[in-house]
Amino acid sequence: MNATVRLGELRPNQLLHTFGVGAIADLPNLSVMVLGLDGWQLDRADIVREERLLAAVRKVLGPQVDTLRTPPYTPEDSDPFGDWSRIGVPVGLFPRWLRCSNPLCNRLAPVVSGLFELVTNAYAPDKIRYVHNCRGNGRNRPTAVPARFVLACPDGHMDDFPWVYFVHRGAEPCPDGTLKLIGRGTTGEVTSVYVECSCGARRAMSEAYGEAAERNLPACRGRHPHLGSFEPCATPARTVALGATNSWFAMQMRVFSLPRAVEPLDHAVAEHWGQLELLAPLPEEVALGLMPSLQCWPMLEPFGKAAVMKAVRRKAAAANAPASEGDDVLDLAAPEWQAFTDPRDVELPDFTTRRTAIPSGTGDWLDEVVLVPRLREVAALYGFARIDAPEWGVVDTEEYRRAPLSSHAPTWLPCAEVRGEGIFLRFNEDRIASWEQRPDVAARQAVLESAHRSWRAQRHLEPDEGWPGARYLLLHTVSHVLIRQLALEAGYSAAGISERIYARTGSEPMAGILLYTAAPDSEGTLGGLVGLGDPDRLGPLLEQALDAASLCSSDPLCAEHDPRGHGRLYGAACHACLFAAETTCERGNQYLDRALVVDTLTGPAIGFFKR
Repeated sequence: MNATVRLGELRPNQLLHTFGVGAIADLPNLSVMVLGLDGWQLDRADIVREERLLAAVRKVLGPQVDTLRTPPYTPEDSDPFGDWSRIGVPVGLFPRWLRCSNPLCNRLAPVVSGLFELVTNAYAPDKIRYVHNCRGNGRNRPTAVPARFVLACPDGHMDDFPWVYFVHRGAEPCPDGTLKLIGRGTTGEVTSVYVECSCGARRAMSEAYGEAAERNLPACRGRHPHLGSFEPCATPARTVALGATNSWFAMQMRVFSLPRAVEPLDHAVAEHWGQLELLAPLPEEVALGLMPSLQCWPMLEPFGKAAVMKAVRRKAAAANAPASEGDDVLDLAAPEWQAFTDPRDVELPDFTTRRTAIPSGTGDWLDEVVLVPRLREVAALYGFARIDAPEWGVVDTEEYRRAPLSSHAPTWLPCAEVRGEGIFLRFNEDRIASWEQRPDVAARQAVLESAHRSWRAQRHLEPDEGWPGARYLLLHTVSHVLIRQLALEAGYSAAGISERIYARTGSEPMAGILLYTAAPDSEGTLGGLVGLGDPDRLGPLLEQALDAASLCSSDPLCAEHDPRGHGRLYGAACHACLFAAETTCERGNQYLDRALVVDTLTGPAIGFFKR
C-alpha cells in the first residue's frame, strides 16, 4: 500500500502498548501492520532525554542506540492535503488476502490478484477501503475485508495463511481455481468456517488448529512482514485469528525521571550536561564568556555565572570518578527506591516528593508514606514477541524470542512519556523479614513455588529461575487490594491506576509499593490520588481494603484454589477479588495470593495482617 495514504489516527502510547512495530491495527475497513523503524520520519520525531533509560536499552540492544524519540507527528491544520496528512507512522496492508463481504460471493484472493480495487478518500481516511466488482459499480460495490486467519510462530514471525496449500491438502493446486471463505451458521466458530475451491476441494478451518495443525500446515517461512524480509525458521507455525491478543506482545522498559541532584542548580546542570560539558576543561574566564551563548542559558541564568561554573566543576569531577562495581544499568528499581526513601523532600518539575505522617494503627508494619505530587514516566519499546508473552519484568531477553524493530541494529527507539502523581508506601523491613521466616509462610511459599516451576517447565523455561519470593507476592497482592479501594475514592478508574513493586532481600532489602496514575498531558493529572495520602483518609482506606480482601464473592472456590493443579502463578486470587486491568498490573495478574495478606475463609492462618 502507498505509505502516503493517510489511514487514521493512533495515540503515541498506543504505538508502544497495543499497536507498536509489527502489530496489526484494525481500521474500519482495513487491517494494517505497523512497519519497522527504517521507514519512520525522524525529522518529525522529537528526542526524549532520559539517560537512565537510554543506558538500559543500550545494554540490551548495543551502543549504537543514541536517542529515544517520540513517534513522528505534525499538528493538523485546515488544509486536508498539507504536510500533516503525510506525516506519521508507516503501515502496510496485512494480511494481503481479502474476502468479499457479499454473502453471495465470499471470494477469497490476494490483493495482488487485481480483483479488488482500493477506494481512497482524502477527506475521510476512515472510509478508505477495498471493494469487489461482483455486484454493480460505484458505491454499491461490496467491501473486501481482511481474511480472518494468519500464521504466526513463537520466534516472532507472521505470514498470510496458506489458503491454496491448505484447501488442496498440500497437493498441486488447480491452475484456474478460485477460492471462497464461507461461514455456516451464526456463531462464527472455526468449526463452521470453510474454505472452498472451484475445483471442488473443501476444508474446514478447524483442521488448522490444535494437534492437526502440525500435519496440515506448511513450515514457517520466517517472514517479518513489518521488515519485508525472510529468515530461516524451524519452529512450527500456528493459526492465529486476526486481532487475537497473542499476536503481539510489547517488550518495554519503563523508568521514572529521578532527580540528578537534590539541589536545583546541580539538577539543572545535569539536565543540560550535553551542552555544559564543553565548558568543564576550559579556563574559567573563557567558560564564563561562552556560557551566555549556550541554548540552555535562559534556564540557568537565575543561578548566576559563578554558581553555575562551580556546579559544572562538581559534575565533571563526578563524571570522571570510577563507576562502582555494583552499578547495573538494567537494575531500574534500585535508583527509584533510593529516591523515594530519601528522607529529604524534593521539589522539581518532573519529580516532587513530600513526606507525611503514617495513619494511626499502622506503625507496626508501615514505616513511611511519601506523597508524589509530580512524576514523569518514560517507556521505550525495544522489541516484541508473538504467541508466548515474555516474562514480566525481565529485560535481558536472551531466553525469549525477541523480534527486531528494524532491519539493522536500531540507532533509536520509539518512546512515550506521561506525567502524573502517586503514593509510595514503605513497609517495615523487620516485620516483613520476621513474617517470611514463619514455618507456615514457608510451607505456603513452597506450594506457590512448586506451581511456578511447573508453569515454567510447561513453557520449556528454566524451572529454578524467576521466582520472585513470598515478599513480592505479599506486596503485589496488597497493591491490588489498595488499587480497588483507591479507585472508589480517587475519581480515577482502577484501569487508570498503575503499580510499581519494590521487593528485594539481601544486603540492600526493599519492601514498598508505589501506586500512581499518569496521563500524556504536559500537566499530568489532577491530584485526586495524592489527596488520599492524608493520614485521616489513608487509614480508613487501608482498613476497608483489607476487610474486603478477607472475603471474595467466589469463595470458597477462590480461597481453596491450588495453583499446582494446572501450573498457575497465583493462589487465592480471581477476577472477583484481585485481578486488575492489563494497564494496571506489572505482572499480568500473576504472583497474587490473598492468603499471604489476610486470613481467608478456608486458607491457612498466615496472613501478614491479622484481623
